[in-house]
Amino acid sequence: MTDLLEPVETTLPQPYAYQRRELVEPDWRRFPGWADVTEQEWRSAQWQRSHCVKNTAQLKTVLGDLVDDRFYADIEADIASAATMSMLIPPQMLNTFAAGVEPTGAGSLTEGLYADPVRRYMLPVLSDRRTDWMSHPHSTRDSLHEHEMWKVEGLTHRYPTKVLAELLPTCPQYCGHCTRMDLVGNSTPSVEKLKFITKPDTRLQDMLTYLRESPGVRDVVVSGGDVANMPWPRLESFISELLTMDNIRDIRLASKAFMALPQHWLQDDVRAGMERVATTARSRGVGLAIHTHVNSAQSVTPLVREATRAMFEAGVRDVRNQGVLMRGVNATTTDLLDLSFALMDGAGILPYYFYMCDMIPAAEHWRVAVWEAQELQHGIMGYLPGFATPRIVCDVPYVGKRWVHQLHEYDRERGISYWTKNYRTGIETTDAAALSRTYEYYDPIHTLPASGQAWWAEHARESVAEAEAAHSND
Repeated sequence: MTDLLEPVETTLPQPYAYQRRELVEPDWRRFPGWADVTEQEWRSAQWQRSHCVKNTAQLKTVLGDLVDDRFYADIEADIASAATMSMLIPPQMLNTFAAGVEPTGAGSLTEGLYADPVRRYMLPVLSDRRTDWMSHPHSTRDSLHEHEMWKVEGLTHRYPTKVLAELLPTCPQYCGHCTRMDLVGNSTPSVEKLKFITKPDTRLQDMLTYLRESPGVRDVVVSGGDVANMPWPRLESFISELLTMDNIRDIRLASKAFMALPQHWLQDDVRAGMERVATTARSRGVGLAIHTHVNSAQSVTPLVREATRAMFEAGVRDVRNQGVLMRGVNATTTDLLDLSFALMDGAGILPYYFYMCDMIPAAEHWRVAVWEAQELQHGIMGYLPGFATPRIVCDVPYVGKRWVHQLHEYDRERGISYWTKNYRTGIETTDAAALSRTYEYYDPIHTLPASGQAWWAEHARESVAEAEAAHSND
């Protein structure tokens, strides 16, 4: 008689395995230039600002011979020929580069830095960039056309009920992929930066006047640049004026420094000031939140968690993350989920958006195609709570943020997606056709099939309409 075999159940692995990870503050003393830096100094916002790395010589002072000379030469080559942003890296952020690599001697950090996701977007090197299509033919310095939509200098009114207030053109750190690279930061050999013309106090008063006269605006994003670079009394004054306007119901403060320089948000005067404006906001039923910009899980450290808790204790309603989707940085399902869980579990920061990298010059090595973004959105669904599942959005020129599955039409061969919108921007108030036309966005050319790449090689200097007209006449 044959024995009956009990069925054996095999549990298949999930595509992503969740594991709670404790946050880690990397030891800054592993770098020769910071070997004697005390914890008190490290926690000082003033020390962090005064020791920001602004050039290759200063970087070499920090890293010493742990990095080969070819890496420093690679940086210099990028600065000379491609970089759209000047170098400015706070120690807090630099300390998260190659966080998992233990230096063992001369050159031992080189490959770790080359591969590091935070380094890839904060400290570009020329060998990162593409040699076929470094820039898309339709890339522009102001890729979102924000300046065209200024109602007063620095105040962009793109959406019907929301405005963007660019209070200043500087940050405590400069990201290589900055969407406002035409205005923010110092000039580079490749980019002569624009400058605000109006004096700062006048510019801010002009913004406030416009908002008082615009009862249809309820939501103000206070940005720049980075509000962490604005002296607190001036920032508090601006926020306090917003809080006197009955129509303003949401105020969002944009600061990457929340991650790159959390020491700023832990200063006594900033905490006390945030408590004052948060108390007023709460009494008036106004939402006051902070939006930050974290692109990699390793950037979420205990100091970031401490800053988040300090802002919650001060009365801030929420801290949200708006990352940027970039190849080589976070463009995998695992990377996005690791980051989202680090933000939510580790620091109490809500994963909110991942923007597709904008079509600025010299950014093609970072950008992903719309179909790739759609696959990533699919890949992260179901693992996070619905309220904390970040939406991947395409910021379409002349349109605004659109979920990546909202496109109207998609030519995969040529990498052209077509989008529609349901409102008129600030420059289209008399344009009857604004809601019926489609608007174009372009995939990186290197992601296209050979036929699509050949089409762009032939028509790179033409608009799509011109190329199609020429084809129809043939």
